[in-house]
Amino acid sequence: MTVVQGGAAIFPCKLIGAMEPVSQISWRKEPQDDNFLTILPKIGQRFVNGHDERFKFIGNFSDNNGSLQLSNIKLTDEGTYTCIITLFPSGNVKKQILLNVLVPPVTSLKDNVPTVGKEEVSLVTCMAAGSKPPAKVHWLADTLGEKVRQTINVTEHPNGTTTTINSLFGVPTREINRHLVKCVVTSAAMSKEESLPFTIQIHFSPIEVIISQRSEGSFECVTEANPNATITWSRSDQSRLLSTVRAEGATLQFLSMTSDLNGLYQCEAANQYGSKLSYVYVHGTSGSYHAYSVLFWLLLLLIVFGVVTLGRGLMSDSIIEKAEDRLNHVAFRTSETNGRM
Repeated sequence: MTVVQGGAAIFPCKLIGAMEPVSQISWRKEPQDDNFLTILPKIGQRFVNGHDERFKFIGNFSDNNGSLQLSNIKLTDEGTYTCIITLFPSGNVKKQILLNVLVPPVTSLKDNVPTVGKEEVSLVTCMAAGSKPPAKVHWLADTLGEKVRQTINVTEHPNGTTTTINSLFGVPTREINRHLVKCVVTSAAMSKEESLPFTIQIHFSPIEVIISQRSEGSFECVTEANPNATITWSRSDQSRLLSTVRAEGATLQFLSMTSDLNGLYQCEAANQYGSKLSYVYVHGTSGSYHAYSVLFWLLLLLIVFGVVTLGRGLMSDSIIEKAEDRLNHVAFRTSETNGRM
């Protein structure tokens, strides 16, 4: 008979048509020579080499029935069991029963924590450990097509069980990040197949930091990273933000707008793989403000630098000053026209 580990089995043993009285019923497990259990007419069941409460005599001695029940079956219980009915005076009558124990696998997933790269690596591993008979393990990853492949490794253990490992390989790119795949495990020791879903995680540092305006006096710092980046706001010329500026996670909020808040504000997005910065310059007076992206100021500085450099050779200082004033006026008018970032 075949039983799944942890289950129960009944070993039937009944002598029919006996013409002589039964003096003893015994049970033995091969290849042992000694009986582990005997049943006597007046004494009942008696264990020979230590009591095992998992065994229970469920027969009837007067009916020549020596059936035995075994509960909470273990892999070590596997083997051949012999029922011996002793007749007087002719001797023993035997019946053998082969017990085959199936062991369901212990399943698990292991994230190999890959980082973005160009070389193929193991993305995730699915394991079915300690199975008897060997479990079948495969991945369902149709959405990724040829971007991934599977490799299977089977290890046999001395106790007759096996461990099957199926690793999903691929090039760790952001395109396959967060794709859902499933590891499917089947075994004769399982009542149904087991499906283990997994979302592929490709780790990478923040790739781009964007500062956008959410509302009046409120900015948000947005980036893409895995794991998620920690956002830190600061001001370049101060060790900490003033009390009228509140930083909550990715949001920077100006509670009021006064000239002492003018300055360059920095958003840093960071995780364990790296960090990236973005800046916004805020200029305001009581009741109003203007925000400039750093790209605007870099472009303005390049223009001024080009004009000044050229002017040193071709113009007088007064002309250069007028040009710089004109640029400043254009910049201010641009800020008024464009408003916010």
